[in-house]
Order: sequence, then structure tokens, then C-alpha cells
Amino acid sequence: ERGITLSGGQKQRASIARAVLREPKILILDDALSAVDTYTEEEILKRLRQVMRGRTSIIISHRISTVKDADHIVVLHEGKITEQGTHEQLVALGGIYAELHQKQLLEQELEQL
Repeated sequence: ERGITLSGGQKQRASIARAVLREPKILILDDALSAVDTYTEEEILKRLRQVMRGRTSIIISHRISTVKDADHIVVLHEGKITEQGTHEQLVALGGIYAELHQKQLLEQELEQL
């Protein structure tokens, strides 16, 4: 950091930028947006969608908003795969993913008040 103190979100953005610049065939992002607010997350995801197009990308996240546009989502609970499908399929299923989605939507609404 060379004498400059970066926030958690700034460190995450710098790490993502370094990974993208290498132009990997497979891009793995492990909770890479956990330290940024939802507005910044959406801005980063808009740009990342272009980068991820045409390559395999694995995104690990606790935020539904980070993974909702993925081609395929795998839900892990207690170390086991419990659900998988698209965002729409998982919401319609009404399981763990749908519950988490509803909870996070409510949290976002409260943040905006």
C-alpha cells in the first residue's frame, strides 16, 4: 500500500482489476464485492459482465445481487449442494435461495429509507 491506507472496498476493486488485466480463461471471484455498498457493487458488476462474457467465471457470494444474472447458480448449505438453477428458477422453488433473496430485498429497502 506504500503509505496509503485503502478501505476494504478499494482493496477489493484493486484485486479485481489486477485479475481482469491478466485476461484469465477462468475468472474466480470469492466474495469479491462484500466490502462495497450495493450501488458500487452494481456499477462494478456492469463492467464485469463484459469481461466475463466468453469466459468461465465462478462467483462465490453471500449476496443474491452479485449472482442473480449468472447462467447457473449453485446453492450450498452446510457444505452440501441443496439447490441449483437460474435466479428465476430458484426464486420460484421457494427454498433457501428464495428466502435469502427476500431477506436481502427487505434489507435494501431499509437502507434506502
